[in-house]
Amino acid sequence: MHQKKLTIPDIRNRKNGTPISEITAYDYPLARMADAAGIDIALVGDSLGMVVLGYPDTVSVTMEEMLHHSKAVVRGIEHALVVADMPFGSYNSSIPQAIGNANRMLKEARVDAVKIEGGVTMAETVAAIVRAGIPVQGHIGLTPQTATNLGGFKVQGKSAEAARQMIDDARALEDAGCFSIVLEAIPAPLAERITQAVTIPTIGIGAGPGCDGQVLVIHDLIGLYDRFVPKFVKQYTKINEQVVAALVQYKTEVESRAFPDEAHSFSMKAEELDKLMRLY
Repeated sequence: MHQKKLTIPDIRNRKNGTPISEITAYDYPLARMADAAGIDIALVGDSLGMVVLGYPDTVSVTMEEMLHHSKAVVRGIEHALVVADMPFGSYNSSIPQAIGNANRMLKEARVDAVKIEGGVTMAETVAAIVRAGIPVQGHIGLTPQTATNLGGFKVQGKSAEAARQMIDDARALEDAGCFSIVLEAIPAPLAERITQAVTIPTIGIGAGPGCDGQVLVIHDLIGLYDRFVPKFVKQYTKINEQVVAALVQYKTEVESRAFPDEAHSFSMKAEELDKLMRLY
């Protein structure tokens, strides 16, 4: 059944309604699958640096790489809202830089919105981007681009003071004009409190069930990336094991000449084959 393209107001209106499903997508096939499943938001995450490009972190991802992958995802999407991460170094030098690069995401890649990490400290930049007509999804808690400053990939907001600061971060992003906020790796009670404290949807990743939606890295969800599986990830299948098993079977059949067989080969008419044999 055909579904209309989701919009920013559609997502905002899901506050306290049907939970929002968000998943990462990095290429055309994954985008098509996400759309076929009826996923609400397709996030072109800079996590592609680790799960697609083999980088050790997300900091290494460039603006050109994000544009390249975002274009592929947009070509595969008809229904979902497409959000693209602003990569590290593309928005933290100046507001003009941030607006310029966010413009590129919308003009060149044709995404619907961008995502920016940071709370109070990034609120002014977010507000400027929003004033420029570019929708922004916020991201607080564990922010992978600045994980080193946070002590690594650890749960954030565990103390009362840190939790209070995170609530302030969420409110600052709401005031700056974000249409939603990703809450990553924070205690479930804090995520629920933040969700109650703002009027825009919260989307959790390792933040418990009290958010207005959930997001996961698709490679984690389907078991395609096997180097590390975070505690908060539920693997709905293990594609990596299935693919390796299929490749092993393929290699075995090639070596034994079981593949290709007649069913996977093309034939010639007998008279044409006879002509060929007489020529050589």
